[in-house]
Amino acid sequence: MLGVLGGGQLGRMFVHAAQALGYDTVVLDPDPASPAGLVSHHLIQADYRDPDALRELAARALAITTEFENVPADALAELARLRPVSPAAEAVAIAQDRIREKAHFARCAARSGVAPAPYAAIETEADLAAVPDALLPGILKTARLGYDGKGQARVASREELAAAWRRMGGVACVLEQLLPLALECSVIVARGQDGQVVSLPVQRNLHRGGILAVTEVHEQNLPPALVQRAQAATVDIANELRYVGVLCVEYFVLEDGTLVVNEMAPRPHNSGHYTVDACDLSQFDLQVRTLAGLPLVQPRQHSAAVMLNLLGDLWFDAAGQPRSLPWTEVLALPGAHLHLYGKTEARHGRKMGHLTFTAASAGEVRANALRAAELLGLESF
Repeated sequence: MLGVLGGGQLGRMFVHAAQALGYDTVVLDPDPASPAGLVSHHLIQADYRDPDALRELAARALAITTEFENVPADALAELARLRPVSPAAEAVAIAQDRIREKAHFARCAARSGVAPAPYAAIETEADLAAVPDALLPGILKTARLGYDGKGQARVASREELAAAWRRMGGVACVLEQLLPLALECSVIVARGQDGQVVSLPVQRNLHRGGILAVTEVHEQNLPPALVQRAQAATVDIANELRYVGVLCVEYFVLEDGTLVVNEMAPRPHNSGHYTVDACDLSQFDLQVRTLAGLPLVQPRQHSAAVMLNLLGDLWFDAAGQPRSLPWTEVLALPGAHLHLYGKTEARHGRKMGHLTFTAASAGEVRANALRAAELLGLESF
Protein backbone atom coordinates (compact mmCIF):
# COMPACT_ATOMS: atom_id res chain seq x y z
CA MET A 1 0.00 0.00 0.00
CA LEU A 2 1.23 3.48 -0.93
CA GLY A 3 0.21 6.61 0.96
CA VAL A 4 -0.33 10.19 -0.14
CA LEU A 5 -0.65 13.29 2.02
CA GLY A 6 -3.28 15.44 0.31
CA GLY A 7 -6.49 14.59 -1.48
CA GLY A 8 -6.64 16.96 -4.47
CA GLN A 9 -6.65 16.15 -8.16
CA LEU A 10 -2.91 15.44 -8.22
CA GLY A 11 -3.45 12.87 -5.51
CA ARG A 12 -6.37 11.42 -7.46
CA MET A 13 -4.20 10.87 -10.55
CA PHE A 14 -1.40 9.42 -8.41
CA VAL A 15 -3.91 6.97 -6.90
CA HIS A 16 -5.07 5.89 -10.37
CA ALA A 17 -1.45 5.33 -11.48
CA ALA A 18 -0.64 3.34 -8.31
CA GLN A 19 -3.75 1.20 -8.70
CA ALA A 20 -2.82 0.43 -12.31
CA LEU A 21 0.32 -1.26 -10.96
CA GLY A 22 -1.67 -3.20 -8.39
CA TYR A 23 -0.97 -1.08 -5.32
CA ASP A 24 -3.56 -0.31 -2.69
CA THR A 25 -3.61 3.34 -1.65
CA VAL A 26 -4.38 5.41 1.42
CA VAL A 27 -5.04 9.18 1.40
CA LEU A 28 -4.86 11.55 4.36
CA ASP A 29 -6.96 14.68 3.85
CA PRO A 30 -9.38 16.71 6.01
CA ASP A 31 -12.04 16.79 3.26
CA PRO A 32 -14.37 13.74 3.30
CA ALA A 33 -15.16 14.33 -0.39
CA SER A 34 -11.63 15.04 -1.63
CA PRO A 35 -11.00 13.93 -5.25
CA ALA A 36 -8.25 11.48 -4.24
CA GLY A 37 -10.08 10.23 -1.16
CA LEU A 38 -13.11 9.30 -3.25
CA VAL A 39 -11.10 6.88 -5.43
CA SER A 40 -8.59 5.54 -2.89
CA HIS A 41 -8.86 2.22 -1.06
CA HIS A 42 -8.66 4.06 2.25
CA LEU A 43 -9.23 7.65 3.39
CA ILE A 44 -7.99 9.01 6.70
CA GLN A 45 -10.05 12.14 7.24
CA ALA A 46 -7.94 14.36 9.48
CA ASP A 47 -5.75 17.43 9.65
CA TYR A 48 -2.29 17.03 8.14
CA ARG A 49 -0.67 17.55 11.55
CA ASP A 50 -2.93 15.18 13.48
CA PRO A 51 -0.45 12.86 15.24
CA ASP A 52 -2.87 9.92 15.42
CA ALA A 53 -3.69 10.26 11.72
CA LEU A 54 -0.01 10.41 10.78
CA ARG A 55 0.67 7.26 12.78
CA GLU A 56 -2.24 5.51 11.08
CA LEU A 57 -0.97 6.57 7.66
CA ALA A 58 2.48 5.21 8.48
CA ALA A 59 0.97 1.97 9.81
CA ARG A 60 -0.99 1.39 6.60
CA ALA A 61 1.45 2.58 3.92
CA LEU A 62 4.90 1.18 3.16
CA ALA A 63 5.96 4.48 1.54
CA ILE A 64 4.41 7.95 1.48
CA THR A 65 4.40 10.95 -0.87
CA THR A 66 2.60 14.29 -1.09
CA GLU A 67 0.50 15.90 -3.80
CA PHE A 68 0.78 19.61 -2.98
CA GLU A 69 3.64 21.84 -1.94
CA ASN A 70 1.99 23.50 1.05
CA VAL A 71 1.61 20.30 3.05
CA PRO A 72 3.32 20.90 6.42
CA ALA A 73 6.97 19.94 6.04
CA ASP A 74 7.07 18.95 9.70
CA ALA A 75 4.35 16.35 9.03
CA LEU A 76 6.57 14.82 6.33
CA ALA A 77 9.50 14.84 8.73
CA GLU A 78 7.41 13.05 11.36
CA LEU A 79 6.31 10.43 8.84
CA ALA A 80 9.92 9.95 7.69
CA ARG A 81 10.80 8.70 11.18
CA LEU A 82 8.51 5.73 10.49
CA ARG A 83 8.43 5.16 6.72
CA PRO A 84 10.25 6.14 3.52
CA VAL A 85 8.91 9.53 2.42
CA SER A 86 9.56 11.24 -0.91
CA PRO A 87 10.05 14.04 -1.56
CA ALA A 88 11.97 14.66 1.65
CA ALA A 89 10.69 17.23 4.14
CA GLU A 90 13.77 19.43 3.60
CA ALA A 91 13.17 19.69 -0.17
CA VAL A 92 9.53 20.58 0.43
CA ALA A 93 10.54 23.18 3.04
CA ILE A 94 12.85 24.86 0.52
CA ALA A 95 10.10 24.96 -2.11
CA GLN A 96 7.73 26.49 0.46
CA ASP A 97 10.03 29.44 1.13
CA ARG A 98 10.85 31.70 -1.83
CA ILE A 99 13.88 33.11 -0.03
CA ARG A 100 15.43 29.66 0.45
CA GLU A 101 14.30 28.62 -3.02
CA LYS A 102 15.98 31.61 -4.70
CA ALA A 103 19.18 30.93 -2.77
CA HIS A 104 19.13 27.32 -3.97
CA PHE A 105 18.65 28.44 -7.58
CA ALA A 106 21.49 30.94 -7.25
CA ARG A 107 23.84 28.19 -6.02
CA CYS A 108 22.89 25.96 -8.95
CA ALA A 109 23.36 28.82 -11.43
CA ALA A 110 27.10 28.71 -10.81
CA ARG A 111 27.11 25.41 -12.73
CA SER A 112 24.11 25.59 -15.05
CA GLY A 113 24.30 29.28 -15.97
CA VAL A 114 20.51 29.54 -15.47
CA ALA A 115 19.88 32.05 -12.68
CA PRO A 116 16.75 33.44 -11.03
CA ALA A 117 15.60 36.99 -11.77
CA PRO A 118 17.53 39.65 -9.82
CA TYR A 119 15.85 39.79 -6.42
CA ALA A 120 16.00 40.98 -2.84
CA ALA A 121 14.64 39.35 0.30
CA ILE A 122 12.52 41.67 2.43
CA GLU A 123 11.93 40.61 6.02
CA THR A 124 12.40 43.89 7.93
CA GLU A 125 12.02 47.64 7.50
CA ALA A 126 15.79 47.78 7.05
CA ASP A 127 15.58 45.29 4.18
CA LEU A 128 12.84 47.42 2.60
CA ALA A 129 14.99 50.56 2.80
CA ALA A 130 17.99 48.72 1.31
CA VAL A 131 16.23 47.48 -1.86
CA PRO A 132 18.32 48.51 -4.89
CA ASP A 133 16.68 50.94 -7.29
CA ALA A 134 17.49 48.53 -10.16
CA LEU A 135 14.86 46.06 -8.90
CA LEU A 136 12.04 48.51 -9.66
CA PRO A 137 9.65 48.09 -11.30
CA GLY A 138 9.27 44.63 -9.83
CA ILE A 139 6.95 41.96 -8.46
CA LEU A 140 6.60 41.58 -4.71
CA LYS A 141 5.80 38.00 -3.64
CA THR A 142 5.18 36.59 -0.19
CA ALA A 143 7.92 34.14 0.73
CA ARG A 144 5.41 31.54 1.87
CA LEU A 145 1.97 30.23 0.87
CA GLY A 146 1.76 32.00 -2.47
CA TYR A 147 0.48 30.05 -5.49
CA ASP A 148 -1.60 30.58 -8.66
CA GLY A 149 -0.86 34.31 -8.56
CA LYS A 150 -1.87 34.76 -4.92
CA GLY A 151 0.32 36.79 -2.57
CA GLN A 152 1.79 38.91 -5.38
CA ALA A 153 1.73 42.58 -6.34
CA ARG A 154 3.36 44.60 -9.12
CA VAL A 155 5.15 47.68 -7.82
CA ALA A 156 6.68 50.50 -9.83
CA SER A 157 8.14 52.74 -7.12
CA ARG A 158 9.48 52.62 -3.58
CA GLU A 159 6.20 54.08 -2.33
CA GLU A 160 4.19 51.32 -4.04
CA LEU A 161 6.63 48.71 -2.73
CA ALA A 162 6.31 49.91 0.87
CA ALA A 163 2.52 50.08 0.62
CA ALA A 164 2.25 46.59 -0.90
CA TRP A 165 4.58 45.08 1.72
CA ARG A 166 2.50 46.55 4.53
CA ARG A 167 -0.77 45.38 2.88
CA MET A 168 0.72 41.88 2.96
CA GLY A 169 1.18 42.27 6.69
CA GLY A 170 4.91 42.94 6.66
CA VAL A 171 5.60 39.21 6.24
CA ALA A 172 8.78 37.89 4.63
CA CYS A 173 8.72 38.64 0.90
CA VAL A 174 10.85 38.53 -2.21
CA LEU A 175 11.02 41.44 -4.65
CA GLU A 176 11.88 40.31 -8.18
CA GLN A 177 12.91 42.64 -10.96
CA LEU A 178 10.28 42.85 -13.70
CA LEU A 179 11.81 41.32 -16.82
CA PRO A 180 10.80 41.49 -20.52
CA LEU A 181 9.19 38.04 -20.89
CA ALA A 182 8.69 36.33 -24.23
CA LEU A 183 7.14 33.14 -22.88
CA GLU A 184 7.05 30.69 -19.98
CA CYS A 185 7.95 27.01 -19.86
CA SER A 186 8.39 24.20 -17.35
CA VAL A 187 10.36 20.98 -17.00
CA ILE A 188 9.33 17.89 -15.05
CA VAL A 189 11.95 15.40 -13.95
CA ALA A 190 11.81 12.25 -11.85
CA ARG A 191 14.79 11.29 -9.70
CA GLY A 192 15.07 7.87 -8.14
CA GLN A 193 16.54 6.71 -4.86
CA ASP A 194 19.70 5.70 -6.74
CA GLY A 195 20.17 9.19 -8.23
CA GLN A 196 18.98 8.26 -11.72
CA VAL A 197 17.07 11.11 -13.39
CA VAL A 198 14.68 11.08 -16.35
CA SER A 199 13.10 14.15 -17.92
CA LEU A 200 9.80 14.78 -19.63
CA PRO A 201 9.64 17.09 -22.68
CA VAL A 202 9.73 20.83 -21.97
CA GLN A 203 6.25 22.31 -21.69
CA ARG A 204 5.39 25.73 -23.14
CA ASN A 205 2.89 27.41 -20.82
CA LEU A 206 0.45 30.30 -20.99
CA HIS A 207 -0.80 31.79 -17.72
CA ARG A 208 -3.82 34.04 -17.25
CA GLY A 209 -4.36 35.81 -13.96
CA GLY A 210 -1.44 33.89 -12.48
CA ILE A 211 -3.09 30.51 -13.20
CA LEU A 212 -1.97 28.09 -15.91
CA ALA A 213 -4.37 28.24 -18.85
CA VAL A 214 -2.70 26.38 -21.74
CA THR A 215 0.21 23.97 -22.09
CA GLU A 216 1.62 23.03 -25.50
CA VAL A 217 4.10 20.21 -26.05
CA HIS A 218 5.20 19.45 -29.59
CA GLU A 219 8.30 19.77 -31.76
CA GLN A 220 7.50 23.36 -32.76
CA ASN A 221 6.87 24.77 -29.27
CA LEU A 222 10.46 25.71 -28.29
CA PRO A 223 13.95 25.92 -29.87
CA PRO A 224 15.99 22.71 -29.30
CA ALA A 225 18.90 24.56 -27.65
CA LEU A 226 16.52 26.13 -25.12
CA VAL A 227 14.99 22.73 -24.40
CA GLN A 228 18.42 21.26 -23.65
CA ARG A 229 19.36 24.16 -21.31
CA ALA A 230 16.10 23.93 -19.40
CA GLN A 231 16.30 20.17 -18.96
CA ALA A 232 19.95 20.29 -17.87
CA ALA A 233 19.27 23.08 -15.36
CA THR A 234 16.34 21.13 -13.90
CA VAL A 235 18.40 17.98 -13.49
CA ASP A 236 21.05 20.05 -11.70
CA ILE A 237 18.46 21.56 -9.35
CA ALA A 238 17.16 18.07 -8.48
CA ASN A 239 20.64 16.63 -7.99
CA GLU A 240 21.73 19.48 -5.72
CA LEU A 241 18.74 18.69 -3.47
CA ARG A 242 19.42 14.94 -3.67
CA TYR A 243 15.77 14.91 -4.54
CA VAL A 244 13.68 11.73 -4.76
CA GLY A 245 10.36 11.96 -6.56
CA VAL A 246 8.80 14.09 -9.29
CA LEU A 247 9.91 17.72 -9.46
CA CYS A 248 8.64 20.53 -11.70
CA VAL A 249 10.70 23.68 -12.29
CA GLU A 250 9.14 26.68 -14.03
CA TYR A 251 11.15 29.09 -16.20
CA PHE A 252 10.82 32.44 -17.92
CA VAL A 253 12.22 32.95 -21.42
CA LEU A 254 13.16 36.59 -21.99
CA GLU A 255 12.82 38.48 -25.25
CA ASP A 256 16.56 38.05 -25.91
CA GLY A 257 16.32 34.26 -25.41
CA THR A 258 17.77 34.21 -21.89
CA LEU A 259 16.42 31.43 -19.67
CA VAL A 260 15.51 32.47 -16.11
CA VAL A 261 14.46 30.02 -13.38
CA ASN A 262 11.28 31.07 -11.58
CA GLU A 263 10.07 28.51 -9.04
CA MET A 264 9.80 24.79 -8.33
CA ALA A 265 7.02 22.46 -7.21
CA PRO A 266 8.03 19.30 -5.30
CA ARG A 267 5.30 17.18 -6.89
CA PRO A 268 3.62 16.51 -10.24
CA HIS A 269 2.43 19.70 -11.90
CA ASN A 270 -0.58 21.05 -13.77
CA SER A 271 1.60 21.56 -16.87
CA GLY A 272 2.40 17.83 -16.93
CA HIS A 273 -1.16 16.53 -17.08
CA TYR A 274 -0.87 16.01 -20.84
CA THR A 275 1.54 13.13 -20.14
CA VAL A 276 -1.38 10.88 -19.16
CA ASP A 277 -2.59 10.92 -22.78
CA ALA A 278 0.47 11.87 -24.85
CA CYS A 279 3.34 9.86 -23.29
CA ASP A 280 4.02 6.20 -22.64
CA LEU A 281 4.77 7.05 -18.99
CA SER A 282 2.89 9.86 -17.26
CA GLN A 283 4.27 12.09 -14.51
CA PHE A 284 2.11 10.08 -12.09
CA ASP A 285 3.57 6.78 -13.28
CA LEU A 286 6.99 8.28 -12.54
CA GLN A 287 5.82 9.40 -9.10
CA VAL A 288 4.74 5.84 -8.29
CA ARG A 289 8.02 4.42 -9.56
CA THR A 290 10.19 6.78 -7.54
CA LEU A 291 8.16 6.14 -4.40
CA ALA A 292 8.15 2.36 -4.78
CA GLY A 293 11.78 2.07 -5.89
CA LEU A 294 10.83 0.74 -9.32
CA PRO A 295 13.03 1.24 -12.41
CA LEU A 296 12.98 4.63 -14.12
CA VAL A 297 13.00 4.59 -17.92
CA GLN A 298 13.03 7.63 -20.17
CA PRO A 299 9.42 8.56 -21.05
CA ARG A 300 8.55 8.90 -24.73
CA GLN A 301 6.01 11.35 -26.10
CA HIS A 302 4.03 9.66 -28.86
CA SER A 303 1.65 12.51 -29.79
CA ALA A 304 1.69 16.27 -30.07
CA ALA A 305 -0.36 17.68 -27.20
CA VAL A 306 -2.21 20.78 -26.07
CA MET A 307 -3.82 20.94 -22.62
CA LEU A 308 -6.53 23.41 -21.61
CA ASN A 309 -7.07 24.06 -17.89
CA LEU A 310 -10.76 24.05 -16.92
CA LEU A 311 -11.53 26.46 -14.09
CA GLY A 312 -14.80 26.80 -12.23
CA ASP A 313 -15.50 30.06 -14.07
CA LEU A 314 -16.61 28.00 -17.08
CA TRP A 315 -19.60 26.65 -15.16
CA PHE A 316 -21.14 30.15 -14.94
CA ASP A 317 -22.49 32.51 -17.61
CA ALA A 318 -21.74 36.24 -17.90
CA ALA A 319 -24.48 36.99 -15.36
CA GLY A 320 -22.98 34.57 -12.84
CA GLN A 321 -25.68 31.93 -13.32
CA PRO A 322 -24.84 28.21 -13.65
CA ARG A 323 -24.67 26.98 -17.22
CA SER A 324 -24.33 23.66 -19.03
CA LEU A 325 -21.16 23.02 -20.96
CA PRO A 326 -21.08 21.57 -24.51
CA TRP A 327 -19.22 18.36 -23.66
CA THR A 328 -20.90 16.43 -26.51
CA GLU A 329 -19.51 18.81 -29.12
CA VAL A 330 -16.10 18.96 -27.42
CA LEU A 331 -15.77 15.19 -27.20
CA ALA A 332 -16.70 14.87 -30.86
CA LEU A 333 -13.42 16.59 -31.76
CA PRO A 334 -10.55 14.24 -32.75
CA GLY A 335 -8.03 13.55 -30.01
CA ALA A 336 -10.08 14.99 -27.13
CA HIS A 337 -9.36 13.60 -23.65
CA LEU A 338 -11.54 15.10 -20.90
CA HIS A 339 -10.49 14.77 -17.26
CA LEU A 340 -12.90 16.06 -14.62
CA TYR A 341 -11.71 15.82 -11.03
CA GLY A 342 -14.91 14.90 -9.22
CA LYS A 343 -15.14 18.15 -7.26
CA THR A 344 -18.62 18.69 -5.91
CA GLU A 345 -18.77 22.47 -6.32
CA ALA A 346 -17.60 24.78 -9.10
CA ARG A 347 -16.04 28.05 -7.90
CA HIS A 348 -14.33 30.88 -9.74
CA GLY A 349 -10.61 30.12 -10.07
CA ARG A 350 -11.00 26.53 -8.85
CA LYS A 351 -9.39 23.84 -11.00
CA MET A 352 -12.25 21.54 -11.99
CA GLY A 353 -10.52 19.53 -14.70
CA HIS A 354 -8.43 19.67 -17.84
CA LEU A 355 -8.90 18.87 -21.49
CA THR A 356 -5.97 17.42 -23.44
CA PHE A 357 -5.83 17.11 -27.21
CA THR A 358 -3.46 14.73 -28.97
CA ALA A 359 -2.65 14.47 -32.67
CA ALA A 360 0.11 13.50 -35.08
CA SER A 361 1.14 17.10 -35.78
CA ALA A 362 1.35 20.48 -34.07
CA GLY A 363 -1.00 22.06 -36.60
CA GLU A 364 -3.71 19.45 -36.12
CA VAL A 365 -3.57 19.44 -32.33
CA ARG A 366 -3.67 23.24 -32.13
CA ALA A 367 -6.63 23.44 -34.51
CA ASN A 368 -8.69 21.00 -32.45
CA ALA A 369 -7.75 22.64 -29.15
CA LEU A 370 -8.62 26.09 -30.51
CA ARG A 371 -12.00 24.79 -31.67
CA ALA A 372 -12.64 23.38 -28.18
CA ALA A 373 -11.68 26.70 -26.61
CA GLU A 374 -14.17 28.43 -28.88
CA LEU A 375 -16.93 25.98 -27.93
CA LEU A 376 -16.25 26.40 -24.22
CA GLY A 377 -15.91 30.18 -24.35
CA LEU A 378 -12.22 30.17 -23.48
CA GLU A 379 -9.91 32.89 -24.75
CA SER A 380 -7.92 31.96 -27.85
CA PHE A 381 -4.18 31.35 -27.67
